Formats: sequence, C-alpha cells, structure tokens
Amino acid sequence: MKRSILALGLFLTVSSTGFGVSTALAQPYPNRPIQLVVPLPPGAQGDVSARILSDEMAKILGTQIIVVNKPGAALTLGTDAVVRSKKDGYTLVYTSSGALVYARVINPEAVPYNPSKDLEPLGVHLFYPLTATVQESSPWKTLPELVDYAKKNPGKLRVSTTGVGSTDHFNVGIIQSVTGAQFTHVPFKGGESVVAALLGGHVEVTFDTLSKVLPHVEAGKLRILVISKKRAEFPNIPTLTELGYKQGMISAWFGFYAPAGIPKEVKNTLVSAIQKAINHPELKAKTEKLGFIVDYKSPAEARKLGEEDYERALVIAEKLGLRK
Repeated sequence: MKRSILALGLFLTVSSTGFGVSTALAQPYPNRPIQLVVPLPPGAQGDVSARILSDEMAKILGTQIIVVNKPGAALTLGTDAVVRSKKDGYTLVYTSSGALVYARVINPEAVPYNPSKDLEPLGVHLFYPLTATVQESSPWKTLPELVDYAKKNPGKLRVSTTGVGSTDHFNVGIIQSVTGAQFTHVPFKGGESVVAALLGGHVEVTFDTLSKVLPHVEAGKLRILVISKKRAEFPNIPTLTELGYKQGMISAWFGFYAPAGIPKEVKNTLVSAIQKAINHPELKAKTEKLGFIVDYKSPAEARKLGEEDYERALVIAEKLGLRK
C-alpha cells in the first residue's frame, strides 16, 4: 500500500513538472525581455531614435525591450553580434545602411556577414539627410570655397566621420572624387564625438547627419555647406547636383533586423509591432523634429532597398575609386 502511494506521488510530481515545462514552452512570444542592439554609442542620434521607438514597441508587445549599445567599426561590430546570436527573436539590431551597404562596399574584407543571407529584415524606420558642415566662424561660406582651398592645400583640411566604411566616409570619397579636393580623414566611433571634434577645432569639417548638426546650426555655431537630400525648411542649403556635379551624396537609413532563421510566427509578431510603432502619429512627429524622415518600409521593401543600394553603391565606388 505504501509502495503504491509512493509510486502515485512520484507519478503526479513528474507529471506536474512535465506539464509546467510544456506550459512554459507553449507560452506565446514574447514571454521575456527582448534585447535590442544599437551599434552606436549612447546619445547618438540613431540611439535616440531607437529608444523612442523601442518604448512604444515594448507597450505593443507587452514586454521589456532592453537597449544595448555596441559601437565600433562603422556599426558593423554590433550588427555582427546580432548575426551570431540565437535565432529566437530575443536579440534584434537597429542598424543602418552604413553597416549593411557602404561598409561592405568600401571595406568588404572587414565585414564578416552578408545581410541578404545572415539577417532577416523587419522594417525600415527612417531616412536621414547627411551634410558637410563647418564652423560658423570659418572662412568658407560655400562648398565651392571649401573645395578651392582644399585643392590648393591638399590634405590640410581634416574631416571627421562616424568611421571607416560609414555612409559619411562614402560621402567624403564622393566629394573628393567629383571635386578634386583632398582631405585628411579622421574617423570616430560615432556619437557626439564627431561633431564635438568640429566644435573644438580639432577638425575643420564634419560629415554627419542633419539631425546631429542642426542644434549647433540653430545656435549659430556651425554652418552646413551641402546636404544629401533637399529639405523644404532649408531652401538655401544646396545638394551636390544643385551645385552642378553629376553625382549626388548618399542619404542613409535605419531599420530593424533579426538573425536569419527566426520562427515565422515570431517574425510576424515583431513586424506588426514595428509597423504600428513607426506609424504612431506622435512618435513620427517627435522623430522628424530631430531632422529625420520617417518612412516605413516593409520587410520585403527593406530587403529590396538594401540590395539595390548595394548594387548602386558598387557602381559608384568603382567609378570613383573608393573600393580597396
């Protein structure tokens, strides 16, 4: 009798434990916090836009989203960390065309992943115009004036960017190639250090986003000489093509990606949440005030955008001699 009772108790214990494990496994996604890798330093404009959106996504998904900054190597370091992570939907990356397109074009041996094979696009969030900017007190009022000086003094002008292989670095190459100017490139890991170098007089020019330089322009400290994408609120800031050059500067974009191979139902859940968050009217207005252009692209559109930009960039890079 005692043996029977003991056996029954053991059976119930094992059964209940198994039921608990089965129930835990059957819980719908997400059932724990999600890690969002941002391959930029804290406070960088891409980091700010990621955090604005991740807060809304967390509400939609009903779980915490933890932002983890992993800057370095023109955003490829953090992007690669996600490529190598578990394919369960709990590690995502908010990364840019710099890491997915231009770093691969300029410095392919330094990029260990292929976005088309190794990453699952979840949706593009925004585009942002890029600029070439100088101090307001500098002697160069226009890009032609800067170019004229740089041609007469090769390598004397130092220009800061967000890193080797970044979209900004690509734009430096474009301007040098189409104008004949020669600069000394000073790469940073991103964040505010790029503009801080200009404000502190450590470089004469910075190539960075409109959103990052705009507050300093409005404060009367900096002057934008050229912009990659025309903005109606800045009619007097020209693009390269408006200045008569055949090749324009590149504009960049940010989007959400997961490691390739995540479960279909997980992807669907994430895509729905990302789309809702991006199209939230108040968040869209708040983000665009920072100088970005919010323009949601579906996963299929994001994949097409990345592949087309890559092919286009290859042609430009070969033409301009930017590839190593």
